[in-house]
Amino acid sequence: MANELPGYVAASVPNPAEKRAPWYKNTAPSYAGIFLWVPFYLGLAGPTISQASLSVCILGLVVAGLLCFGLYYYAPAMLGMQTGRPLYIVGTSTFGTTGGYAMPGLLMGLLQIGWFSVATYFAADYIMRGLNAQSGALRVTLSLVWAYVLAGIAIKGIQYVARVAQFLNWVPLVMILVVLWANKDGIGSYAPEPDKASSWGGFVTILGIVIGFFATAGAAGADFGMNNRNRRDVALGGLTGIALAIVVAGGLPLLSVAGHLGGTPAPRDPAVYDYARTIASAGSLAPVMFFLFAAASLAPTCFCTFIASTSFATMLPKIPKTVSTMAAVTLGAALAVTGVAQNLIGFFTIVGASFGPICGAMAADYVLSHGKWPGPRQGINWAGYIAWAVGFVIGILDKIPGAPAGLVSALRPEVLFSFFAGFVVYFALAKMGLEPPLVPLESPAQK
Repeated sequence: MANELPGYVAASVPNPAEKRAPWYKNTAPSYAGIFLWVPFYLGLAGPTISQASLSVCILGLVVAGLLCFGLYYYAPAMLGMQTGRPLYIVGTSTFGTTGGYAMPGLLMGLLQIGWFSVATYFAADYIMRGLNAQSGALRVTLSLVWAYVLAGIAIKGIQYVARVAQFLNWVPLVMILVVLWANKDGIGSYAPEPDKASSWGGFVTILGIVIGFFATAGAAGADFGMNNRNRRDVALGGLTGIALAIVVAGGLPLLSVAGHLGGTPAPRDPAVYDYARTIASAGSLAPVMFFLFAAASLAPTCFCTFIASTSFATMLPKIPKTVSTMAAVTLGAALAVTGVAQNLIGFFTIVGASFGPICGAMAADYVLSHGKWPGPRQGINWAGYIAWAVGFVIGILDKIPGAPAGLVSALRPEVLFSFFAGFVVYFALAKMGLEPPLVPLESPAQK
């Protein structure tokens, strides 16, 4: 019955057991590298520690880490581990073999181009800061060179990037520790701004930012899980690379910014919460540190390009891979050059709204199937698409003109409620019989 399957499903081959490795060689360092990337914590302090105490915000990081692990990552990772297949294959159960083209297939590729633009913008920005340069022409040149050179590397030599990434992951961690040491004396003197004080506001803002940042990586847990040997690898890799990494990579910069502002009387200029200013407080080391933070963006830029390239090549096989990738890279470079990619919090909101309900629907499918992958479903699984649509609207509710303020406030953080909406709606529609029939694979790879 393989002829009933689209080519991208029929051609899928499970990752064999002999090619898998322990959690500390793949899942944990890969996820930790995502959180050690500077866009995660660059703007984390402004909307959080300005409202709530450091202890509340650190608690928010702990809770966010556990939610990312348990809600967004675990089910996709387990499905990847059991089947040995990537996200765009295991997602055909939740969204259907035809529906899987758009979601999560092409949607993942498009959002990766968004991440590519973010990486390109901040790499160029940090190089400019290291050079203490202001030239607009230089910024454009740096952005374009960074974008196209690394895109070429991602297409031709991603295996070499993976090896370098094992070293580069340590660079931002060392830099974070250096910045913390330079600002440690002011931590005890820091207090939120009195006119903005809101422990709950700071707490839910932390949840929204962290989960929004993580949502696509959570769904990609299937791709990480297919390289895991067993449930233990899935659990330990996630708890270490996600839950623990969020607390470390988020908490230390928060402490650094607080220490930098410890002697600053309230009210404060919002710009002073920017982590880049805290880096600058390191004195003569600051230019070198900016260059090193930029270098640490090399691997994320390449990985984003590689994932997008794979997505487009798989879902749009009639378009040459190089053509589709370079077209997408050009779009990403334009977003970086124009500064659109600078709006991190807004981008995290879109990511969370897009992939929160995908993760929720996949989790519901996982529960309904008793923790196993049932296999691809025929055509479009409308239970998955309707669940996604409801969750997406909830995820962007605060951006919809005329949305009731009380409802928006009650559904904070929206990214978390978008997950639950996806879960509940899919569960209910599946129980009502809205799931299409399964299409068996010739060689099921359930483990």
